[in-house]
Amino acid sequence: MRVVLGEDLFLLREGMERLLEAHGCTIVASVDNAPELLRALIDERPDVAIVDVRLPPTFTDEGIQVALEARRQVPGLPVLVLSQYVEQLYARELLADGTGSVGYLLKDRVLNSGQFIEAVRRVADGGTAMDPKVIEKLLHNGSRQEPLDSLTQRELEVLGLMAEGKSNAGIAESLFVTDKAIGKHINNIFSKLQLLPSRDDNRRVQAVLTYLNVATA
Repeated sequence: MRVVLGEDLFLLREGMERLLEAHGCTIVASVDNAPELLRALIDERPDVAIVDVRLPPTFTDEGIQVALEARRQVPGLPVLVLSQYVEQLYARELLADGTGSVGYLLKDRVLNSGQFIEAVRRVADGGTAMDPKVIEKLLHNGSRQEPLDSLTQRELEVLGLMAEGKSNAGIAESLFVTDKAIGKHINNIFSKLQLLPSRDDNRRVQAVLTYLNVATA
């Protein structure tokens, strides 16, 4: 897996490089500022970009703006955002882009290497990896709910856990039900959101983006 890393803190960047390499990833570029990050993403077209929201020179929203511009030039580029905070505006912009797989992790809630590497691989493979706190913040933004009105409360719970990147088995374990029951809920979600038959992983991402985009409306 080829990775481009954009992080301005030296120790954190070095630590992530070593961790990723220890798990078989190839770091094709590791940069600490927005202009170099944009060049790396466009030139290297990595399997996944790991991007801090705030990068030099102004430490505002350079990281996310670079990710959005890179996805305009490299459609579907997988992006995993790392931030210290739930940045509603930045998350909203990324999700509103509507192309490619996405993740948003909070730095102080990444508790072990396994959690981080799993999220990186999930996004690289076309899935989503959203911290529950990010989802909670977005969905309490007072936005409209029409796309999800047809879903039951249980189906909304299942969709929320899908957004976190949990597998069917992981969702079943969280909700104390069977894998078969979760499969039925997911099929109902696909049907109610009018997601036409295709690869289930593609429909899964589309359903999750519909769920998360409620907060961007």
